[in-house]
Parts: sequence; C-alpha cells; structure tokens
Amino acid sequence: MIDLVIRSRRTVTPEGERAAAVAVRGEKIAGLYDYAAPLDAAEDIDLRDLALLPGLVDTHVHVNEPGRTHWEGFGSATRAAAAGGVTTILDMPLNSLPPTVNVPAFEAKLRAAEGQCHVDVGFWGGAVPGNVKDLAPLRERGVYGFKCFMSPSGVEEFPPLGDSELREALAEVAAVGGVMVVHAEDPALLLEPAGPTYREFLESRPGESERSAVARVVELAALTGARVHILHVSSASCLEVLESARAEGVAVTAETCPHYLTLAAERVPEGATAYKCCPPIRSEANRDLLWDGLARGVLSCVVSDHSPSTADLKVPDFAAAWGGIASLQLELPAVWTEASRRGYGLGDVVRWMSANPATMAEISGKGGIKPGNDADLVAFDPAADNPVDAARLHHKNPVTPYHGRVLKGAVLTTWLRGRPVDDVPHGRFLLGEQ
Repeated sequence: MIDLVIRSRRTVTPEGERAAAVAVRGEKIAGLYDYAAPLDAAEDIDLRDLALLPGLVDTHVHVNEPGRTHWEGFGSATRAAAAGGVTTILDMPLNSLPPTVNVPAFEAKLRAAEGQCHVDVGFWGGAVPGNVKDLAPLRERGVYGFKCFMSPSGVEEFPPLGDSELREALAEVAAVGGVMVVHAEDPALLLEPAGPTYREFLESRPGESERSAVARVVELAALTGARVHILHVSSASCLEVLESARAEGVAVTAETCPHYLTLAAERVPEGATAYKCCPPIRSEANRDLLWDGLARGVLSCVVSDHSPSTADLKVPDFAAAWGGIASLQLELPAVWTEASRRGYGLGDVVRWMSANPATMAEISGKGGIKPGNDADLVAFDPAADNPVDAARLHHKNPVTPYHGRVLKGAVLTTWLRGRPVDDVPHGRFLLGEQ
C-alpha cells in the first residue's frame, strides 16, 4: 500500500529533471514512476507544472539555543527552515550558551531542542583550545564533526585555535572520523575598521586573509590526513588554492552562501548593517568568480550561515554592529533568483543546496528524490514573485538584507518524511556515526 503519491512534470531527481510520480510509503520514498502511472494510494497530489524538489540540507545554521534564545531558537529557526524548503539543518556549536564543546553541553542543547523541531536537526561539535580530549566523546555521542575558528569568533566563550592547536585538533579528527569545518580567516591580516562605513569594514577583512588561512588549513589537512571543509568562502582568491589542493588529493571541500552569490559590496547602503557578516560581502566581480567556482565544482555547497541577532545589535555602524545574516527562510528563492538569471537550472540548485551538503556531512537518507531516502519533499513554484517582508518571516528577529526585494520562486508545501510540516513539530534529532 502506498500512503502518498506526489506527481510533478518537473520532479528534480539525481538523474535530472523529469515528469514523475513519487510514491511514499511510511516515511520513505518507495519508488519513482511515470508521471501518469496509475497508483493505488491513500492520497494523490498532482502539482502539474510546479516543481518537486528534495528538501534542502543546510549544514550551517546558528540556532543559538540555549543561552541566546532571544536571538533565535529551535522552534523559530526550524519553522523558518520548513517555510523555505529546508528539511534538514545542522546546528553550529556557537552562539549557544554553553557552546557545544563537550558532552554535557551537547546534552543541554538536546534538552533545549526537545519537542520544538519542525525539521530534522543534527549537530556540530566545537573545537576550541584545550578540548581535544572532548572530541572523541562528542563524536561518539553523535555530532557530525567539529567547527573551529582561526580568528576571533565574536564571542568570548568560543575562542580560536592557534596553529599548533589546529594541527592537534585535526589529528584527532582524523582519528575519530567526521570532518573539521573551518572559519578560515588569518588573524594576522585582519584589522580594526578605520571607521563606521561599509568600505572601511570591507578593507579591514581583505580577501587575502581568507586565502592565507585556507592555504594553511590545506597544508595541515595534508599533514594530518583529516577531512576538512572550508566555511562561507566569500573571496574568489581562495578558489585557486582549493582547486590545487583537490588536484593533489587533499580531502578538502568548500561552501559559499546565498549572500555572497546575490549581494555585492557596491550596493550595500551605508548604515545598513543587516548586510554585515564575516567574512564580508565583496565586489560584483568577485561574485561572478564565485559563481564560476560553483559551476566548476571547486565550491560544492551553498548553505545559509544563518546567524541572527536581536535588532538592537545591528547598530548603524559597520565597525560596531553584530556580524551575521539571517536568511534561513529565504535561501532557496534568493539563490534561485540569481541562478536562473545566470542560466542555471533547478537541478544545479538542488545539487548545491541538498545533495552536496548531505554528502559533505555524511547525512544518510537525505539530499535526493530516490527510493529509500526519507520522503523530504518541497513543492516549489519557480516562476512566482516573492516579495520579502521581514516582519512576515518566521525568524525570531525581523532583520534581513533581503527586506523589500522581490525574489523569484516560492515554497508552497514542505513534507518532512512524508508528512506536511505544520504548526505541530515532528522533526527528529539526527546523530552521526556512533
């Protein structure tokens, strides 16, 4: 017996876009059939020319609960995720209090999230000075890998790793499995902004700081045998380093974010600190090169780096404001708006935002419409105009650089393991290899 059939003439599968009927039994995809195939199911939904996508997998989300729940929380973040077609998130170990740097802190996070999650949630552990002994227990408890900074994180409780500490942590990650995901900016090349303007903020975090840090991560990955993933690449100067490392067999992957692909420094209004993030949004020419890096596979993932705060921390001074962009609900239409303009298809977007993040983090059963996977599905209208009103988003704090823009594409329905996401949370915790 089939519980649910969803038909679409634009079903995006790992083999490409096709007319198909997706059969769901229980929580899993039972099979793919011809679009008009007669199937005996309890419910049969025909999307016609609307697209059917796999749920997105966002491996870079700062939920901030417990401790900074007034910034964001599991209830609001996962509701926003579902509204944006994201069915799986991995939570970052900061900016929660305590940060997820040992098993007791992880248990506190699980208790805080229990019963609140509208989508499935997995977790990163944190690598900070002095906690190498905690990495193996965290991995055994179920984190997918570990997050570290090479430069100050912005919060005192999550300090960066120095060079020798990073090497030691990478050796441990090589031993216990998983991946080290790295905020790669060289602190020696970062400056204090000379003033409050966006230009001065941008000049304080040059692209060379990213390139230098990525080069060092690559060297240490080669030395230790650890698998590494470079977070939120904003500078195209990193692409050559990444491409060379991969050609030499180093186990390195990299991501970029919707704001680096859709926004540009030349168009950041003065005082509009909703645009502030670290590393920063760079030039239009740099943005074009990031798209080229995606097309060539040097950058494999597009994830949100959803890093919200309360509105009062976004003071109109780029030197003083909190750095982080809230975009979890908007990442799919934001990327689709620019991708479609540049001639990319829904299959490309799904690869960057669903399949590749699931592969990078080794999240089983996610990332594609294929038999045996979880029935995480999204009805998407790729032609719809989508005007952004920050006040109508599910994010806890209505601050976004996309406010007032008209994006392309709208999520109509999100199914998590075969059930539509609604006001009653039915997400689960995902735990990595144990």
